[in-house]
Amino acid sequence: MNGIQIKNNRILYYGNTAGYIEKDRAIVDPMFQNEELRSYLTEKKGLELEWRNGTFARMAEGKIDPEGNLQVLKKCRVHQLKPDVDVMMKFIGYDELLEHFGEPDPDNYRVVYDGEVETNNLEELFAKFNLDHPLGYEGHSLSMSDVVELYDDSGSSFHYVDRFGFKEIPFQPQEQELYQGPTMSL
Repeated sequence: MNGIQIKNNRILYYGNTAGYIEKDRAIVDPMFQNEELRSYLTEKKGLELEWRNGTFARMAEGKIDPEGNLQVLKKCRVHQLKPDVDVMMKFIGYDELLEHFGEPDPDNYRVVYDGEVETNNLEELFAKFNLDHPLGYEGHSLSMSDVVELYDDSGSSFHYVDRFGFKEIPFQPQEQELYQGPTMSL
């Protein structure tokens, strides 16, 4: 038996699901990090290799798509209105925003989180950003008027936090740096 195999885009290491293939990249949990696996994936299979924490756990939880493939997680950005924006724009539903201010303007927002999360499900993300903020989250609990961006190499989708659920919106921010909190100048 070959100790390392790739079946249905899953990387098996001596019977354990160690990672998966995404385009020309192997995403593998670092608990399996060793020279044998690295060499097999990069030299024999010609793949880029990324050691990504939590991969084994997500796969063990069975996060798979309808075709039986692993659900590939997108990265997540949370955009929140800047402090100096008209207070009447904050914490309102999408229809009310459109009526009084037009489409959400990316220039009015700042990025308060940019990173990986355990799900692409917007309702689960809402709970995550309200109950158990991930490390590096610099904003208030997720609320109406916030925008959640899910992205990967193929592009982004933007979701306005509405009165009930989310509304996918057109939203094209310029590249922003993650908000680092207030600064003091001397």
